Amino acid sequence: MATVRKTITLTDAQDDWIKAQVVSGDYTNDSEYLRDLIRREQEKASALKAAIDEGLASGPSDQILDDIWASAEARYRSSDG
Repeated sequence: MATVRKTITLTDAQDDWIKAQVVSGDYTNDSEYLRDLIRREQEKASALKAAIDEGLASGPSDQILDDIWASAEARYRSSDG
């Protein structure tokens, strides 16, 4: 896989955060940490797109809004939210 060198600008606090992640041993260097963040964001965006596509493909609901809301609240409560 080809790589591209980028120059980015961070605040001191952001740089300190990245350095702390490396020092903790979770990452070997700054680049590894940033690539991991990008991968996670890509996965999140892909999952969101899939959920939207699934919702659109399912068509209109035959439930009324109050029932949909109650169901969502129940799922939230059962997930220790």
